[in-house]
Amino acid sequence: MTPPVRLLLADDEHLIRGALAALLSLEDDLVVVAEAATGPEALAMARAHAPDVAVLDLQMPGADGVKVATSLRAELSDCRVLIVTGHGRPGHLKRALEAGVRGFVPKTVSAQRLAEIIRTVHAGNRYIDPELAADAISAGDSPLTAREAEVLELAADGAPVAEIAERAALSQGTVRNYLSSAVSKLGAENRHTAVRLARERGWV
Repeated sequence: MTPPVRLLLADDEHLIRGALAALLSLEDDLVVVAEAATGPEALAMARAHAPDVAVLDLQMPGADGVKVATSLRAELSDCRVLIVTGHGRPGHLKRALEAGVRGFVPKTVSAQRLAEIIRTVHAGNRYIDPELAADAISAGDSPLTAREAEVLELAADGAPVAEIAERAALSQGTVRNYLSSAVSKLGAENRHTAVRLARERGWV
């Protein structure tokens, strides 16, 4: 008899995670071996339980699903990653695929359909929601460099240049240059608008 697929569920919304765990546990060939509410907790649980498939929320405190997926690929290469998101921006999908994520689906998917996608991913195949894939293709690639995106993300909460420079280990002049370049590339009037535009497209 084939052993059940061992799952890690990570979502900071306890009600959603609990409901999902209950529904997936009704499937004979799936078993939830660990749950987590934050990115760091998801990594710790994955290390402790070595799940076959990690079902991760895209946006979690501490580290998002893509960052967790990147770490899992390096540490637990046999663990397949499936990201479930309520914020399916085009840039998020591109980052997820670059991180080795095998599945990317919206939270509107039914539990039964999610179970089928988990089996698909566990078998070594990939599943990307068609609508999210179409949006990603039409949006194109981010014009931002990795450093520009990083600095823009650090500026998202309104942090002053000095604080951003310290957190990014850059000089204040370099930070200003990156912010100016990002604002220009996005056709924004200021860095706050640039952050909003980049987030809408999933580029930060």
